[in-house]
Amino acid sequence: MGAPARFTFWTRAAEAAVLAVAICFSLGAATPASRMNTLSHQLMCQCGCAQLLGECDHVGCPDRDKELSELTTDMAAGLTDQQIMDAFVAKYGATVLAAPTTKGFDLVAWVAPFAVFAAALLGTILLIRRWGGLGGKPLEGATATAESSDPADRERLERIRRDTGANDGF
Repeated sequence: MGAPARFTFWTRAAEAAVLAVAICFSLGAATPASRMNTLSHQLMCQCGCAQLLGECDHVGCPDRDKELSELTTDMAAGLTDQQIMDAFVAKYGATVLAAPTTKGFDLVAWVAPFAVFAAALLGTILLIRRWGGLGGKPLEGATATAESSDPADRERLERIRRDTGANDGF
């Protein structure tokens, strides 16, 4: 009966460790300071510095303190995160958001970079295939130099090879 008791001990020890880690990670998750930090990093400072509200560090910023006090006031009033974001958008416009919404035309801002990358990748693959002759048909105007039927062309190519020291290509 020694083995089951040992197994039970280690199982309970592992459960206690997982519980302790979960508690440590959840501490402070709902504190006003962490909520303030999260929300201030989802909004842009409106002074024109193009920085997040929580990161605006230029000297004499006229808007940072005002916006942070509005954020603190809204949090103290019991507004949800979405209500606070909506209030900032209503007051400052959609440019106050650090990231565009995923609704309506703003969805283009999320989709366009991936679409442009995919189109560029496809164009590059097609261009490389065409350059490499992997496309199936030869380029227009290209002639097979080694198989030229004109003896004058063959003689001219041989003279060029002898003069330049080139052998079959570059």
